[in-house]
Amino acid sequence: MDSRPPEFSEKNPGGRGRPALKKLSIMATKNKFYAYIIPSLKIKGIAGSWAACEKIVSGIAGARYRGFSNREEAGQWLESGARYDAKPAKKLKEGIYFDAGTGRGNGVEISVTDEKGKNLLHKALAAKELNRFGKHRVDRVSATNNYGELLALRYALIVADHDGVKNIFGDSKLVIDYWSRWRMKKKELPEETVRLAHEVAEMRDAFEKNGGVIERISGAHNPADLGFHR
Repeated sequence: MDSRPPEFSEKNPGGRGRPALKKLSIMATKNKFYAYIIPSLKIKGIAGSWAACEKIVSGIAGARYRGFSNREEAGQWLESGARYDAKPAKKLKEGIYFDAGTGRGNGVEISVTDEKGKNLLHKALAAKELNRFGKHRVDRVSATNNYGELLALRYALIVADHDGVKNIFGDSKLVIDYWSRWRMKKKELPEETVRLAHEVAEMRDAFEKNGGVIERISGAHNPADLGFHR
């Protein structure tokens, strides 16, 4: 889920030759509460800002944290064990869900699941490319969370084609509304990101021409969610 503002070059994703798009909102975040737990120190709690949460969890191995829109949801996550793969209680539409995040503190990770949180990346990647959680860690050291979201959508599209699924869901406004529609400031983004966006845009076009639909959902209800995104 998108919980921090995108990099400067991602604020206005309009590309050359296209009408100017409205600048993306750079509000700090929709998340106002940050739940955290540090098992090694046996402490957990809810912070009222990312700055406050960061001071508590920064540099501590095993710390887990996640942003929420209200204190009640933050508390429920802690009470449920503060697991990144915890399934949301809300009944979800059948389909494929994707996400990227840095919650485990080991770089950018991507996740593709069904509506019940069942991992699906094994249908698009070799077993050696997956970690013990059934997720894929992006090898690029410089990869941003937004790049991870774009890559996750690519694999979601591959799985959808493999299984004949017509509905894909994610919570990244930047990727769903702009990059995967080939709307981006190409000169201000890494070449690898631009190449991937072009590929995904073509895949999306084919998917939608065959009746597929890609929808945005709340990160709080995304079964593929990987926790707080920096």
